[in-house]
Amino acid sequence: MKILDRYILGKYFKTFLFVVFLLAVIILAVDYTEKSDDFIKNNLSFGQVMSDYYVYVIIHWLSTLSPISVFIAVVFFTANLAQHTEIVAMLNGGMSYRRLIQPYLIGSVLLALLTFVNVGWLVPKAAEKKVEFEKEYIKSKYYFSDRDIHLRVSDSSYLYMESYNNNINRGYRFTLETIDSLQLKEKITSDRIEWDSTKQMWHVKKYTTYSFEGEDMTISKGKDLDLDLNVKPKYFQSRYKLEETLTIPELNDFIASEKARGVAKLGKYSNAIQERYAYPFAMIILTILGVVISSRKTRGGSGLLIAVGFLLAFAYILMVIMSRSFADAGSLSPVVAAWMPNVICSAITAALYYNVPK
Repeated sequence: MKILDRYILGKYFKTFLFVVFLLAVIILAVDYTEKSDDFIKNNLSFGQVMSDYYVYVIIHWLSTLSPISVFIAVVFFTANLAQHTEIVAMLNGGMSYRRLIQPYLIGSVLLALLTFVNVGWLVPKAAEKKVEFEKEYIKSKYYFSDRDIHLRVSDSSYLYMESYNNNINRGYRFTLETIDSLQLKEKITSDRIEWDSTKQMWHVKKYTTYSFEGEDMTISKGKDLDLDLNVKPKYFQSRYKLEETLTIPELNDFIASEKARGVAKLGKYSNAIQERYAYPFAMIILTILGVVISSRKTRGGSGLLIAVGFLLAFAYILMVIMSRSFADAGSLSPVVAAWMPNVICSAITAALYYNVPK
């Protein structure tokens, strides 16, 4: 690695850390102002809020916004290099434009690898603490409000509840059907089903069993019945920002278990996985885009280029938010939603690269 490479890499990482610090201060100030009433209402001290909440908030947001941070950093210091004619001197000295980008590429790959580990495994652990705090002190108490709940609890068994009270772990108008070869074999009904925390099983009182054998039906009644079903009370608890608190392997397991229960709307969780794979590539793409935009000297000075960089950064954030909303609603494939901003930025980067003066 030559002196010039070390020089650019040094500025790359130093400016990135500066932008990260700046964003951390902005996030903390804005978020604290917005939620200060909740902190006061719950008698939380400033130190407690900082140690129990904002440490994890900053970790979560800075890793999530790392592609934007690196883009702003690249535009900022490269525009300054261009205005001081340092880039012109490099190119006039015989360096090719492709060679100029090389240290940027090295830096972006290193940050991309670090970002992938962070958003895939480390950040979800911080998000877990953040979400727990928000549910305890900021969000209203959660009540499970879904009606007419249908769940597949085994290969041949299907559960139905008209409603469920998550505060006492009790379901109402319960039915459990066993189906074999498209034929109903058994049906258990009861007015209620509740969780037995001692036995770690579901308990049914005053139930009726309908057994079917060909055209014949047998009806029997009972007082108490324990059921070991592939669904636990945790399933009916709050899923507020659950996708943020799960690592990539945990998200894959969660999606598989939900599909096994017959749940169809999982776009939010699938999109969360795809975004974590897309973030590292966004670091590389946005780094190159930042170089292409800011490496030429303009009459407007570096301030104009930095303003353009901020504008494009917010445009990228807008694309991510919009595509995520479409994925959550099920109107767009999670893969397309997560990768579309990267594809668009790649196309813009390629067009600008081939037209930039070299």
